[in-house]
Amino acid sequence: MSLRSHSFWRGMCKTYGRRFSTVTKVKDEQVAQVCSFRTTENNPVNHNADHIARLYTVPTDICEQLFQHNILHPVFRTQVTTFQECAFLIRQPAIEIMSYLNQADLTRPVNKYVLYGKYGTGKSIIMNHILHYGFMQKYLLVHVFWAPRWLRNTKEVAASALSPGCVDLPIDAGVWLKQFKFQNSTLLSQLDLKTTKDYEWNKREMTPQGIPIIDLIDFGISRIKYGCGVVEALIREIKLASTAGKCKTLVIVDGFNSFTSGETRIFDDNKVMIPPEKVSLLTPFFDITKSNWCNGAIVLTVDKMASTQERQDSDLPRYLLGKEGFEHLDPFIPVLVENYNDAEFDSIIEYYKDRKWIRNITPTGQKEIELLSNKNPLNLMEQCKFL
Repeated sequence: MSLRSHSFWRGMCKTYGRRFSTVTKVKDEQVAQVCSFRTTENNPVNHNADHIARLYTVPTDICEQLFQHNILHPVFRTQVTTFQECAFLIRQPAIEIMSYLNQADLTRPVNKYVLYGKYGTGKSIIMNHILHYGFMQKYLLVHVFWAPRWLRNTKEVAASALSPGCVDLPIDAGVWLKQFKFQNSTLLSQLDLKTTKDYEWNKREMTPQGIPIIDLIDFGISRIKYGCGVVEALIREIKLASTAGKCKTLVIVDGFNSFTSGETRIFDDNKVMIPPEKVSLLTPFFDITKSNWCNGAIVLTVDKMASTQERQDSDLPRYLLGKEGFEHLDPFIPVLVENYNDAEFDSIIEYYKDRKWIRNITPTGQKEIELLSNKNPLNLMEQCKFL
């Protein structure tokens, strides 16, 4: 090779070496940027304080199993559909409750945890994170994703077939049974759970002792007239199975204080309001939030928007639950959920940039969004949603 050729190839190698080095450096910077607001640890069982203020992605198959039936908040659900992924921000209250669940002695009566805070601070999203944790830990999930809907937007009201003096919400009961079956489909196929007594629905129909729980659920779905009675029977069987050590159960109710507010928007034929204690669908969830069973845990939220009363002056559990509701849950561990801190706010903004949801935003513009939203999670989603 001539000296000229040698010099030529040596120069080319230096040039492309510098270019390759530059490209590698850019890629490394992009990876570092992604890592600043994301974590690759998508199993909530492994989440700890080191993951706080980072987002993780719920695997698609698990997302489809846990969050169908419009379980996610409408604004967040639209965001999930747009981004084509379900990503939750890992926050301190979720890590706190999951650490309590890890340390709990399940042979003792169930512990209760109550998330509280101002409206829109992200209590429901934290509940979804804990729901995912319970799924991965093989808890049987008893999940009510927004309790007030049963007292405000009822699909059908009928005189109770099994509880004289009460009213049934048969369609709502059937929908909840479908949700329960779908969320727990994997676990129900593995657990040998059977009815412990005969359940008589009418003179010709009954569910005998010793049949699989899944058959009881299917009966309630197909015969929604008795759906509320099936829900009550199912909750009873779950409590007995958990206490006997056949399964462990995680109860999650979002907006529990609606059950204890003393008011509903359900009226009888004489236009007289029917109180919550006369709504048969609520009775099983009052029962399972008592402390008379073990091998499980109870996670609830209280919120002003869950109450049917127009004026609410406090976000504290004692005020929202009322005297009877507070005494019903006592003792419990309250967990405060606040607006985003600086790190959480920055992570969400970076996530929106990564998803191309917001573009070409200046530091001044970002500061304006921060001031407009007050770093409230729901307000931030509203400020950044589509036009």
